[in-house]
Amino acid sequence: MAKVRARVPLNVGVGSKIPAEILSFEGLGSDKEHVAIIFKSADQQQDAPLVRMHSECLTGDVFHSSRCDCGEQLEETIQKMGEEGGVILYLRQEGRGIGLYNKLDAYKLQSEGMNTYEANNHLGFPDDLRSFEDAAAMLKALDVDTIRLITNNPKKIREIQEHGIELEDVVGTQAHIKDGNEMYLKAKVSHGKHKLTID
Repeated sequence: MAKVRARVPLNVGVGSKIPAEILSFEGLGSDKEHVAIIFKSADQQQDAPLVRMHSECLTGDVFHSSRCDCGEQLEETIQKMGEEGGVILYLRQEGRGIGLYNKLDAYKLQSEGMNTYEANNHLGFPDDLRSFEDAAAMLKALDVDTIRLITNNPKKIREIQEHGIELEDVVGTQAHIKDGNEMYLKAKVSHGKHKLTID
């Protein structure tokens, strides 16, 4: 049974002006050091809080890579939860679970014309190695069993429900198109069936 290990107050987001609390856990099924970031709002009914399961993306979240939309999705979520409250589950499963070095190898293949799924497959990996079982355990440790999930990804919707979390609603993110990531986004729509509108 997962339980909260420590709680630390901090400010987050661009400019670090949004108050939040970061939580670590013990008893998770994997050996990953996942964390939850909790945002609270007096105006928000938290019976079904906003939740985003955000998989770590060093290149996008930290270095604002042009190859993906991860950093922009994370910042959009932080801004929304700064206003409405909610929980970001920051999951340490880089590159859809294949790890940072393998993801960089996949980037090289993408530079040669493959899409993100083709590159992972070429390296011997399935489309998506991520598991969301720990995410469900983290929510249960927070006494949360009904959520409004922020995602465009049907895999996340399906798997969090399979692990015992009820969905009250699904809230999409914007399509963050920039130089270098349009092919990536189109592959997410055509291959991964993500609910994104790309003009």
